Amino acid sequence: MTIRLTLDGRPVDATLNDSAAARDFAALLPLTLDLSDFHGTERIAGLPRRLDTSGAPDAAEARAGDLAYYAPWGNLALYYRDGGSSDSGLVILGHVADGDTERLATAEHVTIEAGS
Repeated sequence: MTIRLTLDGRPVDATLNDSAAARDFAALLPLTLDLSDFHGTERIAGLPRRLDTSGAPDAAEARAGDLAYYAPWGNLALYYRDGGSSDSGLVILGHVADGDTERLATAEHVTIEAGS
């Protein structure tokens, strides 16, 4: 599924994978979230509810451009740098279009909508 992220007024295209968590995330759209930095690798925001992570692997290794859900905290993570070692409870939801990861690093707000 294609989605559109608007980061501080600038559009970025992304694609969600076909996991249960990604489908559950898509059901929440549209969303407008305030972002904060976490560990110099990702922008994070709380979601209105926890996502269904049935069938998800126990851990995933995030790469720059990944959209992910961190199940222990119930938050969305937008990675602008590689996340390093695999993280227990991290579920990859999708990926932003190549070349658009630099916008993630400084974004304060994001609106996420289903794509056309």
